[in-house]
Amino acid sequence: MNEVREPGLWKRGVLWLLLLAPLFFASYSFANWLTSQRDDVGSLVFAWESQMPLWPWTIVPYWSIDLLYGLSFLLPATRREMDRHGLRLLSVQVLCIACFLLWPLRFTFERPELDGLFGSMFDVLMGFDKPFNQAPSLHIALLVVLWTCFASHASGVWRWLTHGWFSLIGLSVLTTWQHHFIDVPTGVLAGWLCVWLWPHQGRSPLLHWRLAREPKRWRLAFRYGAGALLLMTLATNLGGTWLWLAWPALSLLLVALNYALFGAEGFQKRADGRLSSAACWLLAPYLAGAWINSRLWTRRHPHAAEIGEGVWLGRIPSATQAEQFNAVLDLSAELPLRTQRKVYRVLPVLDLTVPGADTLLEAARAIEQLRLQGPLLVCCALGYSRSATAVAAWLLHSGRCQDVVSAIARIRLVRPQLVMSEAHQYALEEMLRLNRHRGDGAWVAAHG
Repeated sequence: MNEVREPGLWKRGVLWLLLLAPLFFASYSFANWLTSQRDDVGSLVFAWESQMPLWPWTIVPYWSIDLLYGLSFLLPATRREMDRHGLRLLSVQVLCIACFLLWPLRFTFERPELDGLFGSMFDVLMGFDKPFNQAPSLHIALLVVLWTCFASHASGVWRWLTHGWFSLIGLSVLTTWQHHFIDVPTGVLAGWLCVWLWPHQGRSPLLHWRLAREPKRWRLAFRYGAGALLLMTLATNLGGTWLWLAWPALSLLLVALNYALFGAEGFQKRADGRLSSAACWLLAPYLAGAWINSRLWTRRHPHAAEIGEGVWLGRIPSATQAEQFNAVLDLSAELPLRTQRKVYRVLPVLDLTVPGADTLLEAARAIEQLRLQGPLLVCCALGYSRSATAVAAWLLHSGRCQDVVSAIARIRLVRPQLVMSEAHQYALEEMLRLNRHRGDGAWVAAHG
């Protein structure tokens, strides 16, 4: 990829390496030493892992991550990208070392003596590494961060080579007998969590959180948090295959935090309608459930309904359903949408919440502009509430309806499944007052 790089970035990369390299060795060695002093360190290994082969040659890709770690600081093209990359690596280190200290595990397989070049490489590794500090695998967590960095700067055959080599590195943690299986998925989640915390696009959840004020958001946060707690309790108490429930537990916990703290930005929906890769991985169990839920609720009414003058109201469309529209206004925060080069605008709103007056006014203006592109679909997960409220705001803002009651009635004629509470009506009234206060020309002309 040909990119224009900001000048002086190599110096910034060197500074990051001077911070991270000593921290890596110091913190990892300390965790190793401290854990070795304990006599209560257990292990978590599945019976089938005894069949895992030892492939000495995979020590080469295993070691290569150290080289790739240093080279990764040559790739960022901007100071922001460089700093986000450094913060991801720093966060991985802090998170994994904290887990090693709080919940240490021990690797249990005895590796046979190896000779030759590969044996020498194992000897060097064992001089530093010890059979502790297992889950989440720091090697795998760093791999996720580095993989996203290299993949974002590779194209064509280089992109395929990148994916192939990094996949081999991931496999090597098992075939060198350095980690048990439980370390791998936990390391993947740890890595993606740190990528999510420091996105290249948008704001970091750590730096821009705010306590929710709406009671509805807190109720939903509590429900998702309770679901996460239940799943994690089952995973830890039942063990075995049930440990996979830790993934949906983390997914629901992040959704709970989005409702309580991070808002719609926590889903990291981008301007092209897709969620960030980190959000897709971390929230995959929730996203699958949300998609299935949207299809079940709308199975009897899958098609959009025309409100009038080229404006349609419906659910998140499939690729086939989207073909009939030239433009899309999307109000869902939680579900991705492939726009396929259509005119697209997203105003993400949390599911089961009411859009604010500012959002409704922005949506009304967007609908008026986008409908000029041809048939416009205004959508959310179901097309019953968030998007319907936006269409009602457009009817009011443009003067096509004179009051909230008539706007809702007009939509209900063609979309009888409409869900519009008193809170939605109040938000529309607030939008009208905001419109009046700002003296919008179209609204003043329509309402005198």
